[in-house]
Amino acid sequence: MSEFKQYSLAEVAKHNSNKSVWFVIHNNVYDVTEFLNEHPGGEEVLLEQGGRTASEAFEDVGHSSDAREMMKKFKVGEIIESERTAVNEKTTPDWATDTANKEDESSYRQWMLPLLLGIFATIIYRYFFAQQ
Repeated sequence: MSEFKQYSLAEVAKHNSNKSVWFVIHNNVYDVTEFLNEHPGGEEVLLEQGGRTASEAFEDVGHSSDAREMMKKFKVGEIIESERTAVNEKTTPDWATDTANKEDESSYRQWMLPLLLGIFATIIYRYFFAQQ
């Protein structure tokens, strides 16, 4: 059992003003009223999501790991089991693998074209000088 209080989406929806701003991110309920003036994107961004599920908006912005860590202090509860949605874990791209594949492909192209041109030039050269 969770240590946090359980809330319904209807209860969260009541907190959608600058006096009390709550929203849901990945089935967790956050009270960000105290954070309104400190939010780097401005309080309007938080007020716009007040009383609603903001998971998609939160992920679309691409918050840092520091921001995700900071969220923990604003968590006041969780959505009741019957109203929860599936949480799609956002995977971070493996830049090292992606870059390595692109570099391999790029270096392959860098030497393949000159090699083919060299072979073609050699064949043409031998053909013309073999006739003399």
